Amino acid sequence: MTRIGVAGLGHWGPNLARNFADLAEVAWLCDSAPERKDVAERYPQARFTGDFAEMLDDPSLDAVVVATPVPTHFELARRALEAGKHVLVEKPPAMKGLEMDELVALASARDLVLMPGHLLLYHPGVRKLREMISAGELGDVLCVYGNRQNLGIIRSNENALWSLGVHDLSVILHLLDEDPAEANAFGRDFLTAGVEDVVFCYLRFPSGKIAHMHLSWLDPHKLRTITVVGTEKMVVFDDMELERKVTVYEKAPWRPSDRYGEWQTRTGDIFSPRIAPDEPLKLECQEFLRLVSGEGDRRKVAEDGARVVRALDMLTASLNGS
Repeated sequence: MTRIGVAGLGHWGPNLARNFADLAEVAWLCDSAPERKDVAERYPQARFTGDFAEMLDDPSLDAVVVATPVPTHFELARRALEAGKHVLVEKPPAMKGLEMDELVALASARDLVLMPGHLLLYHPGVRKLREMISAGELGDVLCVYGNRQNLGIIRSNENALWSLGVHDLSVILHLLDEDPAEANAFGRDFLTAGVEDVVFCYLRFPSGKIAHMHLSWLDPHKLRTITVVGTEKMVVFDDMELERKVTVYEKAPWRPSDRYGEWQTRTGDIFSPRIAPDEPLKLECQEFLRLVSGEGDRRKVAEDGARVVRALDMLTASLNGS
């Protein structure tokens, strides 16, 4: 059985520990805050430490999960890979494209798993979108746009692009399977100087497809939607819906009208396919263990993570006006 160590027991780490406890052996729990030892008490078989190096020194430890604050991800993931451990690191694994490239090269050279925690890619609803696109059900995809808005949580150490945008960006790049040729971002720091709490992003791809993201902590609505517009159908993934996570619209432009230069549109059924209620985090953990066991394409998972960080780099440069 794979022996796992979880670093970071704050917001997300306990959820990862809970899932891995059902799928593997949680052997170590690590956090620099002594009060987090209460999380470790739920797993009496696991050793608790405040020293990341102590955990890495265990030769029987197979893999490390990094769920610490974002600025620490790169350094901890690098140290874990250098220690010969497979790594699942929360998003984003690094805050610079060059750092992410270093992690990918290190994992490849040592034949280790480097898996970013892009949770939405394992959501059954997002998998349905990918399935429909791959099967050609939507026709040619024209554009994708995401809305991720809420009133709060206001952060001071990362802006809305890096905190919220990484979710939708990972999905957009996964669905389109292209690197953007152009990336523009515009935002404002209304509440905390230097930390944009409202950001609008535009991406253009070599194929001609485009994408847009609206990211905000200052909005009256809580929205978590991804919309894909095709030449035959349109589909919406809405993570706030309890039952209708995916809605398919048989709507599309049809043909130009002879009058007024307008287009006629085709409208058909609106339906919601059944989406399995599986917990995305459990599916993500299962995929990580599958990669550790030697199944799947380790290199592609790491490269897909690098694609997201490179796009974030482009958007950040635009946001900063460079």
